[in-house]
Amino acid sequence: MDVTFFGTRGSCPCSGSDYSEFGGSTSCVLIEDGDDHPLILDAGTGLRTLGAWMRPELLASGRVLQATILLTHLHYDHLLGLPFFTPLLDPGAKLDLYGPTQDAGSLEEVIQAAVSPPFFPIQMREFHGDVTLHSLDEEEFGVGTMSVMSRWVPHVGPTLGYRIEAGGVVVAYLPDHQAPLDRDLITDGVMELCRDADLVIHDSQYDDDEFVGRSDWGHSTVAYAVHVAAAAGARALKLFHHDPSHDDDRLFELEAFAASLPSAHHLESVTSAREGQTILLTR
Repeated sequence: MDVTFFGTRGSCPCSGSDYSEFGGSTSCVLIEDGDDHPLILDAGTGLRTLGAWMRPELLASGRVLQATILLTHLHYDHLLGLPFFTPLLDPGAKLDLYGPTQDAGSLEEVIQAAVSPPFFPIQMREFHGDVTLHSLDEEEFGVGTMSVMSRWVPHVGPTLGYRIEAGGVVVAYLPDHQAPLDRDLITDGVMELCRDADLVIHDSQYDDDEFVGRSDWGHSTVAYAVHVAAAAGARALKLFHHDPSHDDDRLFELEAFAASLPSAHHLESVTSAREGQTILLTR
């Protein structure tokens, strides 16, 4: 299984030389296992870069997009790349878009409203490709040759985390996760997603001091991310959803801090996700 990070940032995109190492695009991760049906995790601004990378190869081979996106939730930093995903400009392209069941209307109604005037100048029906939306609760289903599990994750608004398995390799994806005040308790759903995973991609937006003033903003600390992965018996952890105020220097410091924590010694590696990085996972 190949895991490639096209967006690693949280909350809002960033640009400039201070973000060159870890990237400034928001959440978007590509998972491939050798078939022609890629799985994409979230549709943040990194999805634009992913589309620009995918489309020339598709056109050169005479193919059109056949892919699935799993949305964890509908905050802008996880959705803003969707109308800029250029493979959807090609007639015959097919995209299955899964996301959490909403409290205020259907998933389709909410997304259609977000990608329409006055918030955006075009509507999704103007894409030449076909986008099919699927509402999710806590479920298990297949995407190509991959198995997917969805579970509710504490955050602000309906939010899912995902567990993806293919060829005996497991990736857990929890980019937005509200840490408890004690930063110790782990919900059953989160543990189910992360248990014995080969790679956990986890919200690590804040340091401990920042969390004190933002304890109800929906995110985790670096230390809590390490705690979750270690307690779940995971092999490796990627710190993810980097705060827009954290430049490269600060993220290097937080990466080193995370690796130095006692619970990190139970993991094979603890590193921060970098935009453009590909990881090959094998058993």
